[in-house]
Amino acid sequence: MEEKKELTKEEKQVNKKTELIRSIKYLLFTMSAGAIQFLSNTLLEEVIHLDHWPSYLIALVLSVIWNFTLNRRYTFKSANNVPIAMLKVTAYYLVFTPLSTWLDDWLTGSCGWPWYFATITIMMLNLATEFPFQRFVVFRDSLDTNELAEKEKEKAE
Repeated sequence: MEEKKELTKEEKQVNKKTELIRSIKYLLFTMSAGAIQFLSNTLLEEVIHLDHWPSYLIALVLSVIWNFTLNRRYTFKSANNVPIAMLKVTAYYLVFTPLSTWLDDWLTGSCGWPWYFATITIMMLNLATEFPFQRFVVFRDSLDTNELAEKEKEKAE
């Protein structure tokens, strides 16, 4: 069994800074994914006149692909196996999508919320739950292993 080394105060500071930057990047990329979801949902509902739930689902899939791609490369800097990582994200969405679709339907139907308020509420819930899932489940063992991370390590030395 590998012994855990006690981190120095400086190493702890670097780790805190790294995680803060990682969190900010995740937030910004997720906001861009939210914009894609919101705009595509608007286009599908308001211009094409597709029913609400298929519009929501298509927009969600588009945003997930965008978010996964950017965060894998730039936020988590992961060189792990893409299909396995995507399967883990798919597992998250196999739980989140039915729950969020039900919540969306309830908020827009039973509660009478406009779809965009419901969508924004669900996006915030998604942000709060998906970051820890990706950070601690999907990319846990492959953080900072891609070519971008390697170049940054070389620069720092």
